[in-house]
Amino acid sequence: MANTIFGKILRGEIPCHKVYEDDLVLAFLDVGPLSRGHTLVIPREAAETLDALSDESAAAIGRVLPRLCRAVKKVTGCADYNVLQNNGSLAHQAVFHVHFHIIPRPDTGQGLGVRWQPLGAFDHADAAELARSIAAAV
Repeated sequence: MANTIFGKILRGEIPCHKVYEDDLVLAFLDVGPLSRGHTLVIPREAAETLDALSDESAAAIGRVLPRLCRAVKKVTGCADYNVLQNNGSLAHQAVFHVHFHIIPRPDTGQGLGVRWQPLGAFDHADAAELARSIAAAV
């Protein structure tokens, strides 16, 4: 198990406010929440980025993530929320253990601020080649 804060939580060295756990997944409240109910969902597997995560752990997170979103919505009363997952330092990953944030968006303006910056004109010829290359890599 990696020596990240999440590894320490998984080993029981640091306490957390658990909201869900099974053999492959743990979910708990973020101690630095962006809004009330901000929840972290992590695999028990010590993978730094999503592409390094096993299919089994990825499927387990995919199975429980919608259920956790419904629970956070119900308890916080927020109809809107963000699900955020970062991979690598340039993508703003701060803890190098795969994790998903469920961030409720109350009307108060609390939560995640996102600024979308498209690259510009979409090149269909380049996109066709890129799609073929990615599909072949799968």
